[in-house]
Amino acid sequence: MSDEQRSSASPEPGGAASGGPERHGPEPEPIRFFGTTWLHHDGGYGLRRAGVAVGSLVLAAAGAVVLRFAFQGLEIADVGPFVGILVVAGFAICSALAFRRTWDGFVRRHDPAAAESAADRSAQSLMFIGFIGSLLAYFCRSLIEAPGEKLRRAEYTAACERYERRRGARTGNPGARKSRPKNRR
Repeated sequence: MSDEQRSSASPEPGGAASGGPERHGPEPEPIRFFGTTWLHHDGGYGLRRAGVAVGSLVLAAAGAVVLRFAFQGLEIADVGPFVGILVVAGFAICSALAFRRTWDGFVRRHDPAAAESAADRSAQSLMFIGFIGSLLAYFCRSLIEAPGEKLRRAEYTAACERYERRRGARTGNPGARKSRPKNRR
């Protein structure tokens, strides 16, 4: 499907329905698995939300089974109860931290300046270890809305308001103004 066919089949939420370079206004930011269907809750939005909820829950359950196999390996190795408790506590803490960090990512943007810091790299390790918590956060949020929809909607609404203020502040076509004659000496 070409860009012309796609844009003429469905009007863009930010402006003109004809597509091409004459589109006006801010464009909504797409969300993973949802694209821009979150804006008007169209294009199978409900089915996508159900699919994301079920998919993240199934992946979390599969991850728990894999962790159970790993724990059984520790039991077979007979490493002792202390190591078993440390492993379970470590995964539980990492999952809780991953859940919180993922949930916070749905309601506010992370600081891009801190993305390269050592703390962020260690947080990525925690997120990797606590993947079950991250998947459960995705599941819980998809029961309410598309994950990140509230944040994106607030940003999109603010961008539309700014655009309308800028557009309303202009009067007429500046290119059509008559030029004033210059005073020549």
